[in-house]
Amino acid sequence: QVQLVESGGGLVQAGGSLRLSCAASGRTFSNHAMGWFRQAPGKEREFVAAIAGSGARTIYTDSVKGRFTISRDNAKNTLYLQMNSLKPEDTAVYHCAAARLRTTPTTNVGSYDYWGQGTQVTVSS
Repeated sequence: QVQLVESGGGLVQAGGSLRLSCAASGRTFSNHAMGWFRQAPGKEREFVAAIAGSGARTIYTDSVKGRFTISRDNAKNTLYLQMNSLKPEDTAVYHCAAARLRTTPTTNVGSYDYWGQGTQVTVSS
């Protein structure tokens, strides 16, 4: 079992920055690919970014490429999402997730077994 707790969300003006954190406990953190997903009101949960267990490979959805950076510190069991140049359309609840059976990143929401409760990000125009 892996427990995930997100933090760092908040209200920011368009063009601003936020850094999300996801603290993990339980199983060996570095064995799991990790991802960030987001869900806006009335919309389905969508993939944002993911990272390999080793941190060596990352993938992003097109809308955040060049603005968001996913990273992890396996010594601290923590996943991060640095978000720059934020836009109103980035407004959503952001969830971190861990894949129990894979170390390589994937966009597939069904491959992630453990989820945090989420942290709200609101970007005002």
